[in-house]
Amino acid sequence: MMRLNLVLLLGVLLSALYLVNVQYESRRVYSELDRAKSQALKLAAENERLQVEKRAQATSARVESLASSKLQMRAATPAVTAYVTYTERPASTVPGSQP
Repeated sequence: MMRLNLVLLLGVLLSALYLVNVQYESRRVYSELDRAKSQALKLAAENERLQVEKRAQATSARVESLASSKLQMRAATPAVTAYVTYTERPASTVPGSQP
């Protein structure tokens, strides 16, 4: 009988220690989940801010002013446009062809 009581006491103690460990682990995981959710919200806000900034940077007026000031580009007009025409050469003058 005494042996059975000791075995049962040991079982109760082990299950109590296991329960404490599981509760601790549960609290740790919950706090980690809470931190991850908080970080996800911060990242979503940062992403939205960057998207707004990206849209502001890509406006056509800004791109046009940067192209003219930094790249010295100008609008294409018929006066500065050079048209290239393609004329097919005879087969005998094409390099690598057999006569």
